[in-house]
Amino acid sequence: MTQTLAPQPVATAQRKACFSLRQPIAFRGEGFKPTESEPLAYQYYDKNRLVLGKRMEDQLRFATCYWHSFGWGGTDPFGDSSFMRPWHAAGDPMAQAIHKADVAFDLFRLIDSPFFTFHDRDVAPEGATLRESNEHLKRIEGVLERKMDETGVKLLWGTANLFSNRRYMAGAATNPDPEVFAYAAAQVKNVLEMTHRLQGHNYVLWGGREGYETLLNTDLKRELAQLGRFLNLVVEHKHKIGFTGQILIEPKPAEPTKHQYDYDVGTVYGFLKAHGLENEVKVNLEQNHALLAGHTFEHEIALAGALGIFGSLDMNRGDEMLGWDTDQFPNNLPQVALTMYEVLKAGGIGQGGLNFDAKLRRQSIDPDDLVWAHATAMDLCARALLVAEKMIQDGALQRHVESRYQGWDTPRGRAILNGERSLDALAREVEAEGIEPQPRSGQQERLEHLVNSYL
Repeated sequence: MTQTLAPQPVATAQRKACFSLRQPIAFRGEGFKPTESEPLAYQYYDKNRLVLGKRMEDQLRFATCYWHSFGWGGTDPFGDSSFMRPWHAAGDPMAQAIHKADVAFDLFRLIDSPFFTFHDRDVAPEGATLRESNEHLKRIEGVLERKMDETGVKLLWGTANLFSNRRYMAGAATNPDPEVFAYAAAQVKNVLEMTHRLQGHNYVLWGGREGYETLLNTDLKRELAQLGRFLNLVVEHKHKIGFTGQILIEPKPAEPTKHQYDYDVGTVYGFLKAHGLENEVKVNLEQNHALLAGHTFEHEIALAGALGIFGSLDMNRGDEMLGWDTDQFPNNLPQVALTMYEVLKAGGIGQGGLNFDAKLRRQSIDPDDLVWAHATAMDLCARALLVAEKMIQDGALQRHVESRYQGWDTPRGRAILNGERSLDALAREVEAEGIEPQPRSGQQERLEHLVNSYL
């Protein structure tokens, strides 16, 4: 029988650099040729370059996530951890958490990541009680605060993990037990306040367990009311403590539950309207979640922008041949260019950012793979931003759209939308004027060629 080797804990004094690359990734331009001493450089991510009047770094606002990059061990439903990082081993949980923070901020330094994001259970170990968990988190907060002061890295957003512990197997806010609701509320209060103290720009709620497996044991009306009350509590506390960041919901249709209440942008907007929160809460969108809902990423961004609830992005991709959340780093230029085009059309990323909620593949076990994955994804997004800038500046695509709807800018079109024409009046006009409209081409193939010309 083969014995599995476990990762070994490393004492603080014995810790070695996790990554073989020691110098931060530099911008070298499109003509960069890799060398043995410099195998990797940014070819497009020039953070000080002006793009539509803003620095590229401010247009993109990259963030590195704690959970997939440092918390996840490389497991899948059929295999144990493959990464075996030292901080995944048995040992003093707080010492391991500090070691994890050391490595995380070293990665931020190497790739020049301006922001990071975290779940409470990823940065600090869970205790036997909520009080003990909060004490652990408070100790790590001091570590993070010191490292942020030393490096200038900022917090894009924090969030509470309301899905991993078995107490949440039937949901957090939507749980049939009010004590679970209360526990989740206490957990969110603590993390929201921590996010506020660390000057985070947003706070995210992901409802991975806020849904159901079967209607046989589910009261939909009751659970939706509970979820609405929970979200109102979060917004009320945000204002009470003076947190000026955005509250964000991250839509996802399924997985881990069969059906989740925050299915997609349209569903979330309807929920927010029903509970009077459409001006208080925005959405954090993810490409893989959009695919699971039967949409494209750009569709969800465009709809969120049209409804006024676009907030931030989790920047990953899904495998379109698989029906689950694969969380891969982005590498498809045409897809990301259309994503950035819709972001710019929606007014830009604002207080949000592009958070790499992405996982290495399970076979990518070298720590340096984290550097390569993030840096190349950042460079691709920068390249896509430059493509989107061309699309905006040229304006040809927008002119096609405006031309297609130009009839609505005529007196008749405006009168219809302003409520100045009844059904009877429209019927009389059509008959009296002999209106016989003919269809016009949507020119889809021509527009697809136009988009390809920018790449």
